[in-house]
Amino acid sequence: MIERVDSPRDLRRLTRAEIDVLAREIRDLLVATCAKNGGHLAPNLGVVELTLALHRVLEMPKDKIVWDVSHQAYVHKIITGRRQRFGTLRQGGGISGFAMRSESTYDVFGAGHASTSVAAALGMAKARDLAGRDETIVAVLGDGALTGGLAYEALNNAGQMKSNFIVVLNDNEMSIAPNVGAIDRYLGTLRAKPLYQAAREKAKDFLEHVPFGETARKALSTAEEAALRFVSSEPKAAVIFEELGFHYIGPIDGHDYDALVDVIANARRIAGPVLVHVHTVKGKGFEAAELDARTFHGVGPFDLENGKIEFKSTARATFSEAFADALTVLADQDSRVIGITAAMPDGTKLSKFAKKHQERYFDVGIAEAHAVCFAAGAATAGLRPVCAIYSTFLQRAYDQVVHDVVIQQLPVVFAMDRAGVAGDDGPTHMGLYDIAYLRTLPYMTIMAPRIEDEVLPMLRHALTLEGPCALRYPRGNSQGNHLEPPAPIVHGRAERLRDGSGVALLALGNTCDVALDAHDLLRLEGLTPTVVNMRFVRPLDEGLLLELSRSHRRFITLEEHSLGGGFGSAVVEFCSDHELGVPVERVGVPNVLVQHGKQPQQRAGFGLTAENLAARIRAAAVTLA
Repeated sequence: MIERVDSPRDLRRLTRAEIDVLAREIRDLLVATCAKNGGHLAPNLGVVELTLALHRVLEMPKDKIVWDVSHQAYVHKIITGRRQRFGTLRQGGGISGFAMRSESTYDVFGAGHASTSVAAALGMAKARDLAGRDETIVAVLGDGALTGGLAYEALNNAGQMKSNFIVVLNDNEMSIAPNVGAIDRYLGTLRAKPLYQAAREKAKDFLEHVPFGETARKALSTAEEAALRFVSSEPKAAVIFEELGFHYIGPIDGHDYDALVDVIANARRIAGPVLVHVHTVKGKGFEAAELDARTFHGVGPFDLENGKIEFKSTARATFSEAFADALTVLADQDSRVIGITAAMPDGTKLSKFAKKHQERYFDVGIAEAHAVCFAAGAATAGLRPVCAIYSTFLQRAYDQVVHDVVIQQLPVVFAMDRAGVAGDDGPTHMGLYDIAYLRTLPYMTIMAPRIEDEVLPMLRHALTLEGPCALRYPRGNSQGNHLEPPAPIVHGRAERLRDGSGVALLALGNTCDVALDAHDLLRLEGLTPTVVNMRFVRPLDEGLLLELSRSHRRFITLEEHSLGGGFGSAVVEFCSDHELGVPVERVGVPNVLVQHGKQPQQRAGFGLTAENLAARIRAAAVTLA
């Protein structure tokens, strides 16, 4: 059946029985592809019927679907002409794991971060209104995204504007980890509470005056489900979404295709904003994912037969694990230390810290701005907060970093995981801009460890500072070829790893591996560049740069970061300001969007390899001769 569907038009030709077959085949394809490539399996298994219903009712691409985060858009991709390429999911040159406007006309809004869909859809709806068109705009919003403030800003504005559009709240009771906070408890109440008599009468009146079909009417009129339209411990209280100006419908069984089609079709006929509350099961149809939706949210390759994940064996901790271990040790020693995450306890490994220090562990939901401001408030009261937030997600809290932390010179530590190229997730997840957006800020210290064993001493140093500090480290491990113990941390001082002449390799963080490998290659040829682990972007080791400028004829900087405004730029600025006269060659990521692929290939594409660096040094040796 799946081979007959290459567009939503094909979907609309299928019989009702064929839709069920298609749903099963789509789930089989999702599981088989993610078993091979990895990917966001559980979220997509949970939206199969919802996606089919949306595409059955809507006239795509005239009508528009905006997927929040868009990691749950695999089914959408399969039925909008990308089925034959679906095996390339998240592979270099293949289709993205997220919605991308450049990939298809059906992807009307790109995403990768949460809580954006309602705002984007409302903007589209208003543009439609101004142009006098009549297309239907739908935002598909996960309940996890309701922990993000941007979603509420948009819901509030939508209730005021009163434009026609639909928000589908896909409520599966999780983001990546289980949801946290009052909103999660509130949605749980909506899912479970029985009707009070007054609410029952309102629901009955509603069902009689809205033109639902019989299937949806039955689904909405049961005591368990109709209760969820007007329900509270107080009979007269209304659903919060009604208070915001939405027509609230639900919750609907998100796997009842017929009810979904009926409700979506009739929601288009209601004037003003409509919120359709859909309850789905994350991982639906694949037992391993249903039992452990947290692990199978974003999963690596796994055994298709038994669901066992293919973990790469390594004797060394990742940078993330080294961070969690370090934070736990330092919290053991200092009761002021707290750990904060924005709905990423597993990715940042703070879940490990939480097992030892639950009372000092705070998951604030998908709310990075709140996480940083919360940390700032805690710092004013004498705590030592550590915010573990991916580099790409800290971008969402830039104003709080500046306004709430830096201006007040507060001792907040930012542990920026996934700094550098991030691999399969593509441009929305690349941590390539943090140095540029942080190094211009007064009082800010920026460090980067070269190996996992440098994380603990750096974090310990960060917690001694009386101002903000950022510690950036990449996804995964260092390569493990150069694990000599790091020298003691001295504020603003670099570490000389190899002494040489002619060219000085100024490497930041994990690029030290590349510099040391290049040194080993060249040593056999009689070339011996100096290799420096710079450690600090801010403050730079200016004394060492002055010293090296007197004994070397060229600097080459290495960084897994955008060349614009990055570490190399800081070195160039210093050399220019002090008229050192030493040419500086920068190796890093140019001004491009880095697409999804494997980290080694991404690094190689930008010259961050020992072979490329050795070739540069050979060329420099010829020039300098």
